[in-house]
Amino acid sequence: MRTKAKVAIMTALAVVVAGLTALSLQRSADAHGTMQAPASRTYACYTDGLTSSNEIKPKNPACAEAVAIGGTQPLYDWYGVLRSDGGGRTRGFIPDGQLCSGGFAKYAAYDAARADWPATVMQAGAMYDFVYGAWVPHPGGFKLYITKDSYNPTKPLTWADMEEQPFLTADPEPAVTNGAYRFSGRLPNKSGRHIIYSVWYRSDSQETFYGCSDVIFGGTSTPPPSSPPPGSPPPSSPPPATPPPTSCTATVTLENSWSGGFQASATIKNTGSAPINNWYIQWTMPIGTTITQAWNGTSMQSGPSGMIHAATWNATLAPGASATAGFLASTTGAATPTFTQVSCG
Repeated sequence: MRTKAKVAIMTALAVVVAGLTALSLQRSADAHGTMQAPASRTYACYTDGLTSSNEIKPKNPACAEAVAIGGTQPLYDWYGVLRSDGGGRTRGFIPDGQLCSGGFAKYAAYDAARADWPATVMQAGAMYDFVYGAWVPHPGGFKLYITKDSYNPTKPLTWADMEEQPFLTADPEPAVTNGAYRFSGRLPNKSGRHIIYSVWYRSDSQETFYGCSDVIFGGTSTPPPSSPPPGSPPPSSPPPATPPPTSCTATVTLENSWSGGFQASATIKNTGSAPINNWYIQWTMPIGTTITQAWNGTSMQSGPSGMIHAATWNATLAPGASATAGFLASTTGAATPTFTQVSCG
């Protein structure tokens, strides 16, 4: 009996350890980055409310109200305002009144029209060093827009409130330094409270990230320089070298299913001649499906679109090599789960 008891205890411990290991491999992520300087609403409220015990209790009234409406998870996921089907689109795609959430219901509380969101004070017409936190770096570019002089922060933000052309574009994307994209540009000649609207579009997928940064312009305007600022490359400088093209194939396979859930695997193969760094697999699932756990990669989800990114230890995929990640999901549908529009990069 003692031997049987010992075996039972060891078996139970093994199950617990296996479960903890599986959980440790899962790193939940709803997205990949946002503006940190000037701070986006989600990042500003996150830093405003984060306590020494890693709880979020915002002091700013607008942030506190957003938490009361939508909870704290959107702030723990401050980097997550995205549309997986964005394709760099703005006007006519993101609905009026939903610009700050990118049309993502999870962040709807941050669309609130009010004049007390945390704001960054800036000098009109001055050069500014923008910082865009890169939770997961991707190739692509940035466009920054500004609200018109007639902007009223107490009314819902619409596309009619935004200047039609970006005041700053960074394409291709700047290098990542200390976990963030950093690029400089001249601020518009504005006064008072405005919103800088950031759009980060990927060149290797349809994913697009959106964000509202509340700013207050003060000081005097500075005219544009008559010559390039110090450190700018001469006009004759050659363009940066184009990296070798990457090519891959991917499949998502149902491994097991039960009432209310299933297990599946996602496999990518590098079919090109150059390594793939920070690979990803993306697919579309039936409505009502929610990814609950993943291993051998980091998972994210936006509506019916699921994605797994490489883990830190398997981020590089050599030519001809393959990688497989697994995930669990819950579902409200009775039909066998299907996976369509599978893509990779």
